[in-house]
Amino acid sequence: MPPNDQPSLQRRLGTADAVVLGLAAMLGTGVYAVWSPAAAAAGPWLLLSVVLAAVVAACNAGSTADLAVAHPESGGGYVYGRARLGPAAGRLAGVAFLVGKSASAAAAAGVFGEYVLPASPVWIAVAVVVAVTALNVAGVQWTARGAWALVGGTLAVLLVVIAMGLLGGRTGEAASAASALAPVEPMGPMPGGVLGVLTAAGLVFFAFAGYARIATLGEEVRDPERTLRRAIMIALSVALVTYLLVAAALLVGLGAERLAEERSPLATLVGMTAPALGVLVRVGAAVASGSALLSVLVGISRMTLAMARRGELPRPLATVGARGTPWRADLAAGAVAVVLAVLAGPVAAIALSACSVLVYYAVVNLAALRLAPGQRQWPEWTSWLGLVLCLGLAVLLPARQVLITAAALVVGWILCTLHARRGEEPRESG
Repeated sequence: MPPNDQPSLQRRLGTADAVVLGLAAMLGTGVYAVWSPAAAAAGPWLLLSVVLAAVVAACNAGSTADLAVAHPESGGGYVYGRARLGPAAGRLAGVAFLVGKSASAAAAAGVFGEYVLPASPVWIAVAVVVAVTALNVAGVQWTARGAWALVGGTLAVLLVVIAMGLLGGRTGEAASAASALAPVEPMGPMPGGVLGVLTAAGLVFFAFAGYARIATLGEEVRDPERTLRRAIMIALSVALVTYLLVAAALLVGLGAERLAEERSPLATLVGMTAPALGVLVRVGAAVASGSALLSVLVGISRMTLAMARRGELPRPLATVGARGTPWRADLAAGAVAVVLAVLAGPVAAIALSACSVLVYYAVVNLAALRLAPGQRQWPEWTSWLGLVLCLGLAVLLPARQVLITAAALVVGWILCTLHARRGEEPRESG
């Protein structure tokens, strides 16, 4: 339960709502933006990277599900780390989540802007963050209903991409001329070979990480013990099948080399043989990235709420309004996303997000190792495997993004620690 008898969020969401909110975060930005940098690293071995990313996600999902049942409260890994490892570890998880998901929100907004108005993507990105923040302040139940329609539309568009790629044949030679956007933004040299497969797996993991959104709903779902475990695994399974099919379609339709150069590979693939459907894919990308942004900003605000309740962020951010939403945390999440959307392009934001979220899940897996045998449904070795893979994939991401992430986590952890200690001084002196 929330500490200090503070108001709780309302338990209004069932299993289906939780699954769709998770899918809204997973079937959004990543499926439209991650394939080019991942293909640049893995080449024709891209499918292996997808499978490896899914293994990491499955291990993390098992740890998350077991911990979410033991601690059915908003805050996810932050709450789990504090309860099982201590305040310092929980604080690291919280900061990593906020950094990673803020970068994810910026990536989603950037993809939206590039697909809606390529000539001025930043202004559109800022506008969509403002609009989505207003929707989140209106309440999570409305967000869940909106996610239903958005996820359904996204899946329909992706089915078109899969069919065109697998059945339409290679379109790589003409794809270069058909691409309406500039080549994918550079991220520095990619390693290739085995290391390239691992780097690509870290990038593709970004697309799977939306199931963390489900764990942050622990205080808002009915019957947490049943709902959280089922929702996480169902959402992850649907995403895995979808990503494997989309990756296969892109490799068959464009080839690994052309895929690595395209900024909008899904639209290019479809647009080569059916220009009208290519436009539909661009609309679908905008809708999907807006859906992801909708879900991710809610997750950021819930983590902010959990940390503010414990004095590690300013306590006014813990305010729950009359609509049952932490509106100040929602506004803060939107403001940070706007800043990052202006400063970083979508691909760089994806790498930043992937690195931070992998650190977050390393803490989650370590916390899961402290669960008693009766509290686990997944075997202990999955948490060990998840811990090792998260740390390994994080350090193998592009060096610039790894260094920026490390600096952000250190600075954020120190600031939160100082804020928490400053809040304890009056009680100690009294």
